[in-house]
Amino acid sequence: MPRTIVDIHVLQTVPPSNLNRDDTGSPKSAVYGGVRRSRVSSQAWKRATRDAFDGLLDRSDLGVRTKRVVELLTDEITRQDAALADSAPALAKDVLTAAGIKIVAAKKKDEPDESGYLLFLSNRQVENLAALAVEAAHAADGGKATIEKSAARARADRTHSVDVSLFGRMVADDTALNVEAAAQVAHAISVHAVANEYDYFTAVDDHKRKDEDEDAGAGMIGTVEFNSSTLYRYANVDVDALHRNLGDPEATKRAVAAFVRAFVASMPTGKQNTFANRTLPDAVLVVVRETQPINLAGAFEEAVVDGEKGGRVAASIARLADQATELHRAFDETPVGCWSFGVGERMEPLDELGTRSTFDTTVRAVADLVEQRVGQP
Repeated sequence: MPRTIVDIHVLQTVPPSNLNRDDTGSPKSAVYGGVRRSRVSSQAWKRATRDAFDGLLDRSDLGVRTKRVVELLTDEITRQDAALADSAPALAKDVLTAAGIKIVAAKKKDEPDESGYLLFLSNRQVENLAALAVEAAHAADGGKATIEKSAARARADRTHSVDVSLFGRMVADDTALNVEAAAQVAHAISVHAVANEYDYFTAVDDHKRKDEDEDAGAGMIGTVEFNSSTLYRYANVDVDALHRNLGDPEATKRAVAAFVRAFVASMPTGKQNTFANRTLPDAVLVVVRETQPINLAGAFEEAVVDGEKGGRVAASIARLADQATELHRAFDETPVGCWSFGVGERMEPLDELGTRSTFDTTVRAVADLVEQRVGQP
């Protein structure tokens, strides 16, 4: 049966920056094609994408990932019935335990109990679990509330949010509550070799500077490690899996549009105030397939070097177009739809793959195609 897969390929140049640090504060990196590349982890760009959803989707379409789920449910139970404010913490723990979620004591004595791991729930699931607790409290009429496990698990495993459906959920205590992610995000890597550099900085003590008897030395000195790079970024969405998670064609269309827009335009915020490194992509290629996702990183297995025709970005666009064309030819791959957009004449190699477009037009075209295909037998 034909599938519907949305592939998103992005080439993006980032000036001096430290988007994603390792445990020593250095920009993350990876060896690919025998040379050291700049790297931004998939987790970092997933987080940036999720953050961008706040401006693209309604709160009812989103979820929250937290260990402080008892506090979250307590607040929602109290919002639904203020008379239950005193018993709300106990009701919150009862309904979560009934749903199969392990609750442990918080590390600090004065804080409410929490889940033993980060728990990803949709806002509607939080509301529905709270409503179940309120119903049980009313039925108990002042006595001990009884919450059925089947009812609690059902409310924790339906009405998934867009972000839970895209990025998945793992519940260690009860695999029945797991949600298989419908989206995959690759680690972004530079198309060329990268060597990190160091910025030596000093900070002046303003008050000390005004004292004539004090020395003129700096109040603080330090170094910040950074690099600059042209990144190849890739993500995909299994539309059929997303539809199964959401159970609603209109929500699926809305989710795909939000994901394409958010992934393309978002950026991790690491050291952003230090480097003001926010850019938009140089080139974007969006391909809808019915076979499987196809990462085009092989275009850059041989690192782009200085002096290539047209510069680094133009050479990368040409390589991306060549890789896609050759793979399509070799594997008899015929995309369902293909759009590209970016800056300047250097985009021309991608024109041969499909429609030259703009950001908004591409998002709408992909969403419309998803609407046509979702749920088809």
